[in-house]
Amino acid sequence: QVQLVESGGGLVQAGGSLKLSCAATGSIFSINAMGWYRQAPGKSRELVARINTDGSINYNDSVKGRFTISRDNAKNMSYLEMNSLKPEDTAVYYCNGYISRRRNDYIGSYWGQGTQVTVSS
Repeated sequence: QVQLVESGGGLVQAGGSLKLSCAATGSIFSINAMGWYRQAPGKSRELVARINTDGSINYNDSVKGRFTISRDNAKNMSYLEMNSLKPEDTAVYYCNGYISRRRNDYIGSYWGQGTQVTVSS
Protein backbone atom coordinates (compact mmCIF):
# COMPACT_ATOMS: atom_id res chain seq x y z
CA GLN A 1 0.00 0.00 0.00
CA VAL A 2 1.20 3.51 -0.81
CA GLN A 3 0.39 6.59 1.22
CA LEU A 4 1.16 10.25 0.72
CA VAL A 5 1.05 12.39 3.84
CA GLU A 6 1.22 16.18 3.76
CA SER A 7 2.28 18.43 6.62
CA GLY A 8 3.15 22.06 7.18
CA GLY A 9 -0.13 23.81 6.51
CA GLY A 10 -1.54 26.46 8.77
CA LEU A 11 -2.64 30.04 9.19
CA VAL A 12 -0.34 32.83 8.06
CA GLN A 13 -0.67 36.54 7.39
CA ALA A 14 -0.43 37.91 3.88
CA GLY A 15 3.20 38.28 2.87
CA GLY A 16 4.25 35.40 5.08
CA SER A 17 5.74 32.03 4.26
CA LEU A 18 4.98 28.36 4.76
CA LYS A 19 6.74 25.18 3.72
CA LEU A 20 4.69 22.09 2.94
CA SER A 21 6.15 18.60 3.03
CA CYS A 22 4.88 15.39 1.48
CA ALA A 23 6.11 11.98 2.53
CA ALA A 24 5.49 8.96 0.33
CA THR A 25 5.53 5.72 2.29
CA GLY A 26 4.73 2.07 1.74
CA SER A 27 5.61 -0.35 -1.00
CA ILE A 28 7.37 1.94 -3.49
CA PHE A 29 9.65 0.89 -6.34
CA SER A 30 9.95 4.25 -8.02
CA ILE A 31 8.34 7.68 -8.03
CA ASN A 32 7.96 9.54 -11.29
CA ALA A 33 6.34 12.97 -11.32
CA MET A 34 5.44 14.56 -8.01
CA GLY A 35 3.29 17.61 -7.67
CA TRP A 36 1.19 19.87 -5.53
CA TYR A 37 -2.40 20.82 -6.26
CA ARG A 38 -4.85 23.02 -4.41
CA GLN A 39 -8.58 23.41 -4.12
CA ALA A 40 -10.27 26.51 -2.80
CA PRO A 41 -13.91 26.48 -1.64
CA GLY A 42 -16.26 26.43 -4.60
CA LYS A 43 -13.45 25.95 -7.09
CA SER A 44 -12.00 22.97 -8.91
CA ARG A 45 -8.65 21.47 -8.02
CA GLU A 46 -5.74 23.10 -9.85
CA LEU A 47 -2.08 22.40 -10.38
CA VAL A 48 0.25 24.49 -8.25
CA ALA A 49 3.61 22.97 -9.17
CA ARG A 50 4.98 19.68 -10.48
CA ILE A 51 8.40 18.11 -10.93
CA ASN A 52 8.26 15.82 -13.96
CA THR A 53 10.15 12.59 -14.51
CA ASP A 54 12.77 14.37 -16.63
CA GLY A 55 13.36 16.92 -13.89
CA SER A 56 11.50 19.73 -15.59
CA ILE A 57 9.21 21.84 -13.42
CA ASN A 58 5.83 23.37 -14.13
CA TYR A 59 4.28 26.16 -12.09
CA ASN A 60 0.85 27.68 -12.10
CA ASP A 61 1.31 31.21 -13.43
CA SER A 62 -0.21 32.63 -10.25
CA VAL A 63 2.60 31.24 -8.07
CA LYS A 64 5.63 31.75 -10.31
CA GLY A 65 8.37 33.60 -8.49
CA ARG A 66 6.76 32.99 -5.11
CA PHE A 67 6.57 29.20 -4.73
CA THR A 68 9.35 26.65 -5.14
CA ILE A 69 8.87 22.91 -5.50
CA SER A 70 11.60 20.44 -4.69
CA ARG A 71 12.01 16.76 -3.94
CA ASP A 72 14.36 14.43 -2.13
CA ASN A 73 14.38 11.17 -4.06
CA ALA A 74 16.35 9.32 -1.39
CA LYS A 75 13.68 10.09 1.18
CA ASN A 76 10.65 9.91 -1.14
CA MET A 77 9.77 13.45 -0.10
CA SER A 78 8.41 16.47 -1.92
CA TYR A 79 8.37 20.04 -0.65
CA LEU A 80 6.56 23.24 -1.55
CA GLU A 81 8.09 26.42 -0.23
CA MET A 82 5.58 29.25 -0.38
CA ASN A 83 6.66 32.87 0.01
CA SER A 84 4.84 36.18 -0.31
CA LEU A 85 1.56 34.42 0.38
CA LYS A 86 -1.67 36.10 -0.65
CA PRO A 87 -5.23 35.60 0.59
CA GLU A 88 -6.07 34.04 -2.77
CA ASP A 89 -3.59 31.25 -1.99
CA THR A 90 -6.00 30.02 0.68
CA ALA A 91 -6.96 26.44 -0.17
CA VAL A 92 -6.49 22.81 0.74
CA TYR A 93 -3.17 21.72 -0.73
CA TYR A 94 -2.78 18.16 -1.96
CA CYS A 95 0.34 16.19 -2.74
CA ASN A 96 0.26 13.93 -5.80
CA GLY A 97 2.70 11.30 -6.96
CA TYR A 98 2.94 8.91 -9.91
CA ILE A 99 4.29 5.78 -8.29
CA SER A 100 5.04 2.22 -9.30
CA ARG A 101 5.07 -0.41 -6.57
CA ARG A 102 7.16 -3.02 -8.37
CA ARG A 103 9.58 -3.21 -11.28
CA ASN A 104 7.69 -3.11 -14.61
CA ASP A 105 4.44 -2.49 -12.74
CA TYR A 106 1.90 0.08 -13.83
CA ILE A 107 2.31 3.64 -12.59
CA GLY A 108 -0.56 4.73 -10.38
CA SER A 109 -1.59 8.22 -9.32
CA TYR A 110 -1.71 8.66 -5.57
CA TRP A 111 -3.02 11.55 -3.50
CA GLY A 112 -2.50 12.76 0.02
CA GLN A 113 -5.36 13.74 2.31
CA GLY A 114 -4.64 17.44 1.97
CA THR A 115 -3.46 20.17 4.30
CA GLN A 116 -5.22 23.48 4.86
CA VAL A 117 -3.40 26.71 4.08
CA THR A 118 -5.15 29.90 5.17
CA VAL A 119 -3.74 33.33 4.38
CA SER A 120 -5.29 36.24 6.23
CA SER A 121 -5.32 39.75 4.85
